[in-house]
Amino acid sequence: MKPHETLPYTELPDYSDAERIERSVAFYEALKTRRTCRYFSDEPVPRAVIENALLAAGTAPNGANHQPWHFAVIESADKKSALRDAAEQEEQEFYDSKASDEWLEALGPLGTDADKPFLEIAPYLIVIFGQRKGGMFPGEMKQNYYVNESVGIATGMLITALHDAGLATLTHTPNPMKFLNQICDRPPNEKPMMVLVAGKPADGATIPKHATFKKPLDQIASWL
Repeated sequence: MKPHETLPYTELPDYSDAERIERSVAFYEALKTRRTCRYFSDEPVPRAVIENALLAAGTAPNGANHQPWHFAVIESADKKSALRDAAEQEEQEFYDSKASDEWLEALGPLGTDADKPFLEIAPYLIVIFGQRKGGMFPGEMKQNYYVNESVGIATGMLITALHDAGLATLTHTPNPMKFLNQICDRPPNEKPMMVLVAGKPADGATIPKHATFKKPLDQIASWL
């Protein structure tokens, strides 16, 4: 085993308790405005915004620091069109025969269906892959650990970074998703986890009123 090397912990600002509370409230108020968007503008967004958000996502905690994720950013019209065609085929099967009545009833208030125009309209589609094999360095094929958990945390941080930059997002999960490997030229050992749509909301974009309900603290947390 290699020697266990250490570095000093990152120095954090020495906020007072009052400042910590104030900052936590401000952060909550900022994130409270995040909403899933299904109506996007085709207005361009600087690539640097996406790159910086991806770098932020890449700082996420993960199993053994193997960082078992890959973010395939699609911006070409041809790739977006191909992805939409394949995704809508899967979605149509889902709504026609795969989804249970209970599932369809749950989706009803959100107004979703098999038509996904945002997959072509938004300037960026970020296809998120989990890597079963990899490691810290290029060319490694080591076992990765806690892949789903690691990718989930990184994706949450990516969504937060994009929201902080003033962009709307949508998580899209067609099922099955193996067609994304081919579209994104990714190896078979990588598992597509979701498509994250990113861009500016369209003028007059709306959200379902149903989606604004969030459970209060006493329903999502307990103190032991």
